[in-house]
Amino acid sequence: MAAIKVAIAAFDGIRPFHLSVPCAVFGEPAGTEPLYEVRVCAVEPGELRSQAGFTIGTGYGLRELERAQVVVVPSWRDAHEVPPASLLGALRRAHRRGALVVGLCLGAYALAEAGLLDGRRATTHWRWAERFAQRYPKVRVDPNVLYVDEGDVLTSAGTAAGIDCCLHVVRRQFGAEATNRIARTLVVPPHRQGSQAQYIEQPVQATAAESPLTKVLGWAARHLDEPHNLDSLAARAAMSRRSFTRHFRQHTGTTVGQWLLVQRLALAQRLLETTGQPIERIAERAGFGTSLSLRQHFAATLATTPSVYRREFRGR
Repeated sequence: MAAIKVAIAAFDGIRPFHLSVPCAVFGEPAGTEPLYEVRVCAVEPGELRSQAGFTIGTGYGLRELERAQVVVVPSWRDAHEVPPASLLGALRRAHRRGALVVGLCLGAYALAEAGLLDGRRATTHWRWAERFAQRYPKVRVDPNVLYVDEGDVLTSAGTAAGIDCCLHVVRRQFGAEATNRIARTLVVPPHRQGSQAQYIEQPVQATAAESPLTKVLGWAARHLDEPHNLDSLAARAAMSRRSFTRHFRQHTGTTVGQWLLVQRLALAQRLLETTGQPIERIAERAGFGTSLSLRQHFAATLATTPSVYRREFRGR
């Protein structure tokens, strides 16, 4: 299969990390052949100066955005500055042509300014979400998620959430196994549970040493076919219910029930993509018990059915 063409818009004053995120995710092969053909495209002519002071040179310009199948705006230099008309026009033409358009962090401003987010959900960096909502009242802003997938346009929250969004694109186009291989190479989780709210004004937890909590989470993830609840996991960790709840929330940013659901859905997705097992058996292995329960959770969380999901993703 031919590699998918990805065009990443770079501009004067870009933060190096913002540019490196899509370059790293889409530029990493998931096997012997590359999945994507990545091109960094200058918004302005000439060499671009990064915010760190070094320059970026590329032989590609905005014309590449109109040829690519995936177009990424990895950020924008200033939430108070309207992106240039040349970039906005290139984004509109790429979108009309059928390209998947992705705005990471403040890159959502460029997509909104181009009119691609009108009437849709979107997110951006939490620090700028209120201003974003005021400036673009036609956009339904959700400041509490890591990324939003609206089908042909995607937006992500700030900075590192761009990794989650780009990995989601890989999963959509090539499935879980390819995504997992890329994530392992980059040493990041293939799917991160939680919202950007859990990363705002909270201290970073030290996780260098394995704790009773992390041991229990690892065990539970390997035994999803067994029944689990807050009390049983707290007892296995030899912790009180209250202490386990507090530490679990600090470590994962969510509840036991929601964490288990995400783990079970992820396992079911992986089994649907990589095996021919009957849906009833996959429901049992993932801890849903019955195929009806699996279908209900797929519908509520993924807006699809296990059978449709398998047809879309298996063999990619």
